[in-house]
Amino acid sequence: MINRPGMQEMLNFLKKKKPEQTVVIIDDISRLARGLEAHIQLRTAIGDSGGKLESPSIEFGDDSDSRLVENLLASVSQHQKQKNAEQVRNRMRARVMNGYWPLRAPIGYRHERTSGHLGKVLVRDEPLASIVQEALKGYASGRFETQSEVKHFLESFSEYPRDRKGEVHYQRVYNLLNRVIYAGYIDRPEWGLNLHPAKHEPLISFEEWKKIQGHLNGQSKAPARKDLNVDFPLRGFVTCGNCNQAMTACWSAGRYKKYPYYLCSTKGCSDYRKSIRKEQIESEFEVLLDNLRPSQNLFFMAMDLFKEFWEENLKKSVKQGKLLKLEIGKIEKKVEQFLDLIIEEDNITLIKTYKKKLRNLEEEKVSLNEKAQNCGSPLQSFEETFRTAFGFLANPYKLWTSNRLQDKRTVLRLAFSERLPYYRNEGFRTASTSLPCRLLGNLKGGEYDLVSREEIEPSTY
Repeated sequence: MINRPGMQEMLNFLKKKKPEQTVVIIDDISRLARGLEAHIQLRTAIGDSGGKLESPSIEFGDDSDSRLVENLLASVSQHQKQKNAEQVRNRMRARVMNGYWPLRAPIGYRHERTSGHLGKVLVRDEPLASIVQEALKGYASGRFETQSEVKHFLESFSEYPRDRKGEVHYQRVYNLLNRVIYAGYIDRPEWGLNLHPAKHEPLISFEEWKKIQGHLNGQSKAPARKDLNVDFPLRGFVTCGNCNQAMTACWSAGRYKKYPYYLCSTKGCSDYRKSIRKEQIESEFEVLLDNLRPSQNLFFMAMDLFKEFWEENLKKSVKQGKLLKLEIGKIEKKVEQFLDLIIEEDNITLIKTYKKKLRNLEEEKVSLNEKAQNCGSPLQSFEETFRTAFGFLANPYKLWTSNRLQDKRTVLRLAFSERLPYYRNEGFRTASTSLPCRLLGNLKGGEYDLVSREEIEPSTY
């Protein structure tokens, strides 16, 4: 309290006025300090600096009776502030227990009064909600491999809030990815509330949030290169065919303008510093990408097969829901056992271990509850669920023509399972495509044999 800039400025002013006595006026004793100890320190510091404390609500004196009254009033003021803080915490905890977020709305939400709810509830704040949702789902699915890529994605939208430097700080990206409130749950361990169900609409599922946490806490990956830009979308993904090292790229200054090139920067390689024109390597890549596009008949045949599997899995999921409910019951019994152990245990280390296991059980319970609720009733229809995926499989080149670097990098990850080797005088060798593209390619090449539905064994199907 005494170290606050305003207080220090006042004390310095009083010291400059010495030996003259300066009056310091406060409207009430509660406005001087937040507690008795701080009040006594400030009172002494003001006196030592040549100041005299005055107030219209109390007469300050140096005799014992005046000091007693002053300290009693300061103690009462401290009690009132502590009581008020307790009441605020209790009210906030009660709001959380009812499923409402009482603090500042996270990015992507805003507080709004809605019919059917007590007080204000979090609602989607567009367009931020859609931006945050795409960032979270992208990181969960692997579309964005690093926090750097999420950062660049968020910065591509002028609507997303930034710091004074005009950037989205890495800590804000981490906080965004780490908040379970976006999955529809409120987590306040200091209030004894862990993964409490909330009333607002979630932006992602709890399973997706868990994937994000696994990604954050898993093996560390190299951050996205700072020199990745839309000018050279293949940079880092295309390798030199001779040394198998990733190619770099640059703009080379000519007499009248600059020219873009890809090149190998590995010393000792036979193609070291030998450049390849950007137009050449990228046009050859586009031909390679265009060859992944299946015929219309083949595409619709694959779509029909996927739909059959979808309907069959829906039937199986109803039975799975019953098994999940049994598993949830077992977890609830384990939770009760750990709660009893925590109450009876005195060892702090064991208590921390039990709490960690309890947290894991609660996460597992929430995850199973979410799965059980969705069993037999998909959140979206088959067409809505696979629209984007089938749109990509139908024509990967269409997404590649996007002006956004994130979309181009997504094409590389979805279409190919490994980096692409390029030989300077020969072009691309056979590419290792991803599983969906590889299956369509096999069908396209005639590596299939259709059988009737009755010939498929139930267990295999």
